Amino acid sequence: MLASAVAVVAFSLFVYIVAYNVRSRVGRAFAALLGCVLIVYTGDVLLALSSLEQAEIWLRLQWVGIPFVPAAYFDLSDALLQTTNAGSRRRTLLARLSYPVSGAFTLLAVFTDLVVREGPYSGELTYLSPGPLFGLFTVYYVATACYGLYNAYRAQRRCLTPASRRRMMYLVVAFLAPALGVFPYLVLAPIEPAPPRTLILTLTLVGNVAVALMLVVMTYSIAYYGVLSPDRVVKRSLIVFLIRGPLLSILVIGAMLSVPRVERILGLPRDTVLLLAVVGVIVSVQILIELLKPMVDRLVYSEDQEELMAIRELDRRLLATSDLRQLLENVLVSLCEYLRVEGGFVAVLAGDELLVEATCGPEQLAAEFKGHAGWSQALRQAMAAAGQANGNDPGPMVPYNGYWLWPLRTRGREGALGLLGVVARSSPASVTEAEKPVVQELVRRAERALEDRLLQQGVFLALQEIMPEIEQLQRWRSVVPYVGMPPLQAPQDSESIIYRPEFTQWVRDALSHYWGGPKLTESPLLQLKVVSQAIEQEGGNTAKGMRAVLARAIEGLKPDGQRRMTASEWMLYNILELKFIQGRRVREIAERLAMSESDLYRKQRIAIEQVAQQIAEMEANNSRNE
Repeated sequence: MLASAVAVVAFSLFVYIVAYNVRSRVGRAFAALLGCVLIVYTGDVLLALSSLEQAEIWLRLQWVGIPFVPAAYFDLSDALLQTTNAGSRRRTLLARLSYPVSGAFTLLAVFTDLVVREGPYSGELTYLSPGPLFGLFTVYYVATACYGLYNAYRAQRRCLTPASRRRMMYLVVAFLAPALGVFPYLVLAPIEPAPPRTLILTLTLVGNVAVALMLVVMTYSIAYYGVLSPDRVVKRSLIVFLIRGPLLSILVIGAMLSVPRVERILGLPRDTVLLLAVVGVIVSVQILIELLKPMVDRLVYSEDQEELMAIRELDRRLLATSDLRQLLENVLVSLCEYLRVEGGFVAVLAGDELLVEATCGPEQLAAEFKGHAGWSQALRQAMAAAGQANGNDPGPMVPYNGYWLWPLRTRGREGALGLLGVVARSSPASVTEAEKPVVQELVRRAERALEDRLLQQGVFLALQEIMPEIEQLQRWRSVVPYVGMPPLQAPQDSESIIYRPEFTQWVRDALSHYWGGPKLTESPLLQLKVVSQAIEQEGGNTAKGMRAVLARAIEGLKPDGQRRMTASEWMLYNILELKFIQGRRVREIAERLAMSESDLYRKQRIAIEQVAQQIAEMEANNSRNE
C-alpha cells in the first residue's frame, strides 16, 4: 500500500513538473529523477502482486530506473549551480556522460548476471544477489549521489535572497531521500536467516513515508524554476494539485486495499462495498477541498489578502455578453408579464446607432424590432421627454408608433445608454399609477446593467493594453541576479527582438504594408525564427511569408462562433480584418462597427498590440519546441 502511495506521488509530481517546469533544465533533471523513482516503486507494487515465479522479472525491471538515479542527481545539481551563475563545462560534460554510464549498468543488470543475478525468493524477502560488478556499481552510485549533494549545498550557499536560500535549504535537506529509498540494500548485504516480517514492514513503512514527503519537499523547491507566475500562484497551484491529485489517488487506493471482505458481515458483494467506498472518498475529498480553500488562501495570500479577494470578487461579478443579454431578457420578460403585453426589446447605443441587444416575444415580433429603422429618432424623443422630468427616476413612458418606450440613461442622467420598448396595449392606454413603481424599477435594472457593462468593457480594453507590459514585468521578476552576473541580466532568450520596446511599432508598420511595401519586406520582424520558417514554406517569398505570420496572428484573435460586427468580443478581430486585410477606410470601418473614429483609433492600437503579443507567443513556442 505504501509502495503504491509513493508511486502515485512520484507519478503525480512528475506530471506536474513536466506540465509547468519543463522549460527549465532544473525541472527536466528533476523530472528524470521522479521517473526513476516511479519505475522502482511501480516494480515494488507489481512484485507484491505477482507470484514467486515472476519475481525475477519485476526485480530486474526495477533496474531500468535504479542506475539512472545518480545520473539524475548529478544533472540536477549541475543545473542548480548554473542557476547561480556557477557554470562549468567540465562538470556539465560529466553530468551528460553519467547517463550513458547509467544506461550501461541498466543493460548489464537487465540482460546479464554481471551486476545482479538470481537470488533467494521467499514469502518474506524477495531480492536479487550481487554480481561481479555490483561493487563497482555501488561505488558509482554513492560517489555520484554524494557529489550531487555537495553541488546542491554549494548552490544553496551561493543563493542571495532569503526566499531562494530557504527553498534551496529545503532541497538540500530532502536531496538524498529518494536515493536512499531506491538503493537495493538487500543485494548489497543478503540477510540470512530472513528477519521477522514485522521488522521488514516497519522499515518499509518509515522509508516509504520519508521518500514520499521528501519528494513533495523537493517539488516545492523546484516548482519555482522556469515559471513566470508570481510565487503565490505557484504555491497555491501546487497545494491544490497535491490535494486533488496525489492525496485523492492515495485515498482511493487505500479504500480499495483496505475494504475487508464483507460478504459474511453485511451480506453484500465486496465489489459493491468497494464501489461505494471509492465514490465516497472522491466526493468527500472534493468537499474537503472547498472547505480548505479559504484556509489555503489565507496561508498563501497573507500579505495580499485584500487585493486578491477584490480581484476574485470582480471575477464573480463580471457581466459577460451572454450574461448581459440574459439579464436584459429577464427584465423584458418581467416587464411584459407585468404589463400583459405581447413583447419588448432593449436597444443599445453603439456610436450613433441603436442595435437591438435583447428581445422578448414571438420570433416575428423580434424580427420587427430588429428591422425597425426609426429607433434613433425614438430615442431622441424619449431623451427630450426625460430631460423635462425631475429627479433621478427613469424618464416617463413615451408612446411611439404602437410602442411604449423608456430611455435608458447613465446614473448622472446626462447621457443615453439605449432604449427599452414594449408593444403598446390597447386598454388601459397608458401605464397606470399603480404600475409605475414596478416599471421604473425594471427600467432602472436595465440601466444599471448597461452602464456596468460599459465600465467593464473599459476595464477589459485597459487590461488588454497593458498585458504585454505585465508579462514583461513577470519575466523581470523571475530573473534573480547572482554574483558575477551582469546587472539586470534578462532571460536566455532575451536577445530575441520580441523583447525590444520597438517590437509593437514594427508589427504596426508591417500591418500597414500588409499587401506589399518596404515596411513588410524589409521589416526587422524578418529576424524572427517563425517568420524565417514561414518564408521557407512559401518558397522563399518574403512578402508571402510575412503575410502568413501576420494572418496567423490575426486569426489567433478570432473568437469562436458566428461573426458579429458590433459584438464586443469580435471588436478587435473585426478592426484588424477590415482595416488591414480588406483595406477599408477609417470612416467606413467606424460606420460598420457602430463607433466613433476616435474610439476606432484607440481600439485599433490595442488590436495591434494584441497581434504583437500573438507573434511573440508564436516565436516563444517555436523556440521551446526547438
